[in-house]
Amino acid sequence: MSTTKVALKAAKAALDAHQYDEAVKHAEKVLEIDPKNYHAHVFLGLALDKQDKVDESEKVYSRATDIKPKDPLVWQGLIALYEKQAGKKLNEYRTAAIRLAEIFMGLDDKTRCQTVVDKYVGYAKMHGTRTQYKEALEVMLPTSSLYDFLEGRVPNPAYTYTKVVEIVEAEEKERIYKEIGERRTRLGAKIAQVTAEVKREVLEGSNLEHLYNCIIDWTGDDELRRLYEEKLLQRAYDTLLVLPYQRKLEKREQVQKLAQGLVILKHPFALAWRIVLEWKDAEKVEEWDSGLLREYTELFPDDGLSKVLRAYLQSEISPFPKPDKIADTEENQEDGSSLMNTDDRLLLMTEGVEESSTSVMSQRLVGEYFLYLEEYSSAVDAAKKARDLIALETEISGLPFRDTRDAVNLILGTALVQHEAPRNHPEARALFEDILLRKPQDTSALIGVGLILEEEEDYQGAADFLDRALKRSPDVKIKAEKAWCTALNGDNEAGLHELESCVKEMNASDVRTKELKSQTLYRIGVCLWNLDTSKSARKDRNGAYARFLSSLQANLNYAPAYTSLGIYYADYARDKKRARKCFQKAFELSASEVEAAERLARAFADQAEWDLVEVVAQRVVESGRVRPPPGSKRKGLSWPFAALGVVQLNNQDYAKSIVSFQSALRISPEDFHCWVGLGEGYHNSGRYIAATRAFEQAQKLDSNVDRVNPDDTWFSNYMLANVRRELGDFGKAIAGYEAVLASRPNEFGVSIALLQTHVESAWRSIELGFFGRAVSSAIESFRIAENIAGHRAKTFNLWKAVGDACAMFFWVQAYVPDFPAEEVYSMLELGANSEMYGLLADVDDIGYATLMELSNTNGKPTSITSCMSSAILAHKRAVHVCANDIYAKAVAWFNLGWTEYKAHVCLTGDLRTGSRKKSVKYLRASVRCFKRAIELEASNSEFWNALGIVTTQLNPKVSQHAFIRSLYLNDKSARAWTNLGTLYLLQSDYQLANDAFTRAQSADPDYAHAWLGQAILALLLGEAKEAQSLFTHAFEISDSSSLIAKRQYSLSTFDHLLSSQASTNQLFDLIQPLFALHQLKSQASSDVILQHLSSLFAERIGNYPQAIAVLTSVCNSVEAEYEVTESPEALAHFAQAKADLARVQLAVLDFAAAAENAETCLDLSADEDSGTPDPLARRKYRLSAHLTAGLAYHYTGEIDQAITMFRTALEETKANPDTVCVLAQVLWAKGGKEERDVAREQLFDCVEKHPGHVGSITLLGVIALLDDDKDTIEAVAADLQTLRVAEEVDSQQRRKIEQVLRGIAASTDHAETAEARTAVMLTPFQPHGWSQLADLINEETHPADMALLTAVATVPPRGSLNTEALSEAYAGTTRLADAQRAIMLAPWMARGWKMLV
Repeated sequence: MSTTKVALKAAKAALDAHQYDEAVKHAEKVLEIDPKNYHAHVFLGLALDKQDKVDESEKVYSRATDIKPKDPLVWQGLIALYEKQAGKKLNEYRTAAIRLAEIFMGLDDKTRCQTVVDKYVGYAKMHGTRTQYKEALEVMLPTSSLYDFLEGRVPNPAYTYTKVVEIVEAEEKERIYKEIGERRTRLGAKIAQVTAEVKREVLEGSNLEHLYNCIIDWTGDDELRRLYEEKLLQRAYDTLLVLPYQRKLEKREQVQKLAQGLVILKHPFALAWRIVLEWKDAEKVEEWDSGLLREYTELFPDDGLSKVLRAYLQSEISPFPKPDKIADTEENQEDGSSLMNTDDRLLLMTEGVEESSTSVMSQRLVGEYFLYLEEYSSAVDAAKKARDLIALETEISGLPFRDTRDAVNLILGTALVQHEAPRNHPEARALFEDILLRKPQDTSALIGVGLILEEEEDYQGAADFLDRALKRSPDVKIKAEKAWCTALNGDNEAGLHELESCVKEMNASDVRTKELKSQTLYRIGVCLWNLDTSKSARKDRNGAYARFLSSLQANLNYAPAYTSLGIYYADYARDKKRARKCFQKAFELSASEVEAAERLARAFADQAEWDLVEVVAQRVVESGRVRPPPGSKRKGLSWPFAALGVVQLNNQDYAKSIVSFQSALRISPEDFHCWVGLGEGYHNSGRYIAATRAFEQAQKLDSNVDRVNPDDTWFSNYMLANVRRELGDFGKAIAGYEAVLASRPNEFGVSIALLQTHVESAWRSIELGFFGRAVSSAIESFRIAENIAGHRAKTFNLWKAVGDACAMFFWVQAYVPDFPAEEVYSMLELGANSEMYGLLADVDDIGYATLMELSNTNGKPTSITSCMSSAILAHKRAVHVCANDIYAKAVAWFNLGWTEYKAHVCLTGDLRTGSRKKSVKYLRASVRCFKRAIELEASNSEFWNALGIVTTQLNPKVSQHAFIRSLYLNDKSARAWTNLGTLYLLQSDYQLANDAFTRAQSADPDYAHAWLGQAILALLLGEAKEAQSLFTHAFEISDSSSLIAKRQYSLSTFDHLLSSQASTNQLFDLIQPLFALHQLKSQASSDVILQHLSSLFAERIGNYPQAIAVLTSVCNSVEAEYEVTESPEALAHFAQAKADLARVQLAVLDFAAAAENAETCLDLSADEDSGTPDPLARRKYRLSAHLTAGLAYHYTGEIDQAITMFRTALEETKANPDTVCVLAQVLWAKGGKEERDVAREQLFDCVEKHPGHVGSITLLGVIALLDDDKDTIEAVAADLQTLRVAEEVDSQQRRKIEQVLRGIAASTDHAETAEARTAVMLTPFQPHGWSQLADLINEETHPADMALLTAVATVPPRGSLNTEALSEAYAGTTRLADAQRAIMLAPWMARGWKMLV
């Protein structure tokens, strides 16, 4: 025991001496002896604290508190330890401070207890968070165990609670912002939903309302209490906003109780007053406490609702008593409490309702006042806003507001009955019927339904409802309305008596009664008007007329009375001026006066005042009276929509006119004129299918003569023909025009339309390739034009159509002999003079004298020059007749320019007529024409494009400028881009040309000439394959009018066939170019080059007679050209044509003619220095001529001459291997030893020079077999074995190789079979090896079957197997059915017949 005390004293001394290590040692020594020693723990904790070993010190102190929990020393040590850590152990500090304060409280030491608490609170404020500071403040609240002991020494709880509230409010605000920010980024999150969820979580889990109540309970400051009562109400209201509907009841009761308390205290907190006022479910306004309303206006004079209440309380409809006396002082005037007139009240209400846009009460009162003022539109707006706000308040509070909703719906329904009647009647009736389900005797609802039924012409039903309302409220207005329904129901006499009795009950001094009296007097007049319909009774000025005047005397603004007076003046008094004034006045006062509106519209339409017609019709449409409500007996009004449609057609607003006519037809589906108008709108807007249906529907109504004027039906037929013309159905269009002309032959517009349709039909036929049909249409158009010109020659469209019809023969030159020259010339001479045709006559030499020359043809055949001259003359006359129309004149110059250019193109190169000079004149004339057109209309891109075309060769810079200007005006024009590309191509600027063609293709991928330009560019760049593909694509997408597309396609196809040996025998490759050349023959019959090309195609397909006929014609044409020009080009062409003709004659075994023509070709082309433009072509056709002549001489038995020809060909071709083979065959055929030796030598030399030439090697092999030359046979066999697997060898050459190898192998017993098997192994997909094997192995059928299968698989278009080979394959199977097929395929082949036998 003494040791422990000594150690404790030593530890204490060490602490005093600041020797903390020693203190630790002594304290630990004591604890080893006595682990429960309290002082040792205290000394050790203090020493460790001094050594900054806070964690170890805290543990030691904690053990000491367990030993003596009520000793303050250890708790003071802990507090000192925690204070050193600057808030890191603030929560532990709180526990220690409370424990130490409780110990001092137990010792009844208030000073030290307060010191501990104050010190802790100050430390928490300095070092802690808001939450920790709030927890520190709670130590001083009444909820703390220390409060009763320290009461009076700590601050008032209200103050402390205020501090706690500030902290809690800040924490909640931060939490709400943080949670919203985090959750709003979630997928599918909506900000409103997220905000509500977060607020609900925070507000429901908060004790802030309790804290507010604590402040209210503890504070002695009334202002502070009211402040926190406001906060408590606001807090409860905010919580109510976010609670779900099922949990709102308890919170709503709390909110209402708090609000009621503040209102009782007359505390000016707006939310409380709003809740009390707005949440009252009142059916009538008088259910509110007037004193409460007046107190609200006094407390919140500047509030929007307060302004509305002040105005309403002083209005005529206020159910509350007025104050006994309101002093008209300056003060009262300033605060708005003085009496106000109607305008001031309305102004104050409008201002107030704008400021209180979320107040149901405000909107309701304003709506009721507007309804009283008969401002129905404003009443509807206010009631609808109130209804929306009621739904919002229901969502907020959970209250149904049934009575308030019914009151607002009554205001809305009553206003809808009058506002834009009867458009809104279905909605109003639904509202009234909903109210009557719950309140069957509601007077306003009964009256509303009655008025709606009256408008729907259900007068009996309306009278019944009004009678029920009259029993509840004996109002003279209801009685008058019921009497009017009785009159409308057909009982005019009873209605008249009732209305007259109502007039006696009306007070003349009341303003509103005056309006009712005016209406009643008018209705009395209507009853009198309908009781006696005789003309004398209606003209009686003491009858209905007097009542109408009396009605206006009572109310000068009663519109129906003006309408009735207008009808009286128009139909009976014959005073149109007064009638029009009455109708205008009636319509100005009310858009519902549709009778007055219709009469006004018709009057304006008769005077072509379309703007006024539109104003009248549009106002009637907007009035809502044109369409009856669903279920109504009243008929709709279609005329306002029809009138709008007509006006919009006149204004070229076709889209709107379609809508208008559709609206009219929905109301009157059998209105003939509306169908015609609808069709015209569709037609003018480009919707031709819909227009066709509309006009066809109109035609169905034509048969009803009772409703449709027969004189009006022709127009629908004419418009239907126009639509069909636009759709390209020219046959039906022409039939339609002719049907109209049959009944109205003098309709000039129809005749012109028929003429233009024939011309358009001709052009369309050319595009489709029906050239004969096109010519027939053009000739028919001349007949029609002649009839028109006989009585109305001064018409631009007439001469334009004649010029286009004449120019049509430019595209079908083969039909020029069918041109009706005499009729056209006589038509051009009608009323003609030199001035008409003198335009540009000094440039193109086409004028009146030309017409005279053409007329004096004396039976000469018509030429294309005559057609083009006629076209030019017609277009010149078109320019002359449209001199006063600037736009038509521009188009006329444009048309004349194109015709001049066509003449230039058509006549260029016609050297035999010497017209090259004339063609230049045509070109210059076209330039003048296009310039003149541009002067008249410079913004037309087509004019600039045309100028660019005609100046391409004359002046490329001007041409480029014109094309660029055209593209500036229309950069989407594929035609202009293509023409610009062509210009660049002619100037050898290939990159720019390619860019331009690409832009053209992008603008219009179906424009063929853009692809043609790129194809020509590819050809110039040496990309023949790409060019061929582009030419083919251009030909496929082009129409038949494009000569260049067909020309270039045919040329490129022929070049491709020449370069691609594999496809030369495929007939299907020649079908399209043959069709193209056939059309070209009709379109450009004088084009010798195309005729020559067609003969080559005919030769290739085996049509030798046609080829001979065409080539003979070509030779004659070229010979005639050479006689005129003596040009080297013509001579070369003639020589080539002779060579081709000789070759075809050789094919038909006309050897003498073939030899003669070949000799002619050789004689004409013998001189190399003759100026031939293409030396390579010369060598080719000379080779052809030599070979043709040689073969012809060979077959006629003139072997020496044949050999001479072949030798010459061999010399000129520098030992061409094919020529060597032909020469060797001819020498061998001659039979002499010397000749055969020469043949062998030639073949050996050829094989040495051309080791891969199949023809020479196989021919040498055949000769070796005939000579039995084993060495040569062995060498040939080795070469053929190499060639049979070469890739460059085609199927025909491989077949020759296999035949020779088979012959070589025939000298052994099994070698021939082995060769056949080898051939099958190398080319199992070819039929020749299988056929050879089948011939050698008769006992097996498989080789023959395989030969047939492979043969069928390699016929065109999958291969190039010919008919003879396929027939051989069928015959090889030895089956009867296959033998029959072999005979059917090639009846001239003997094997099939042998197998059949």
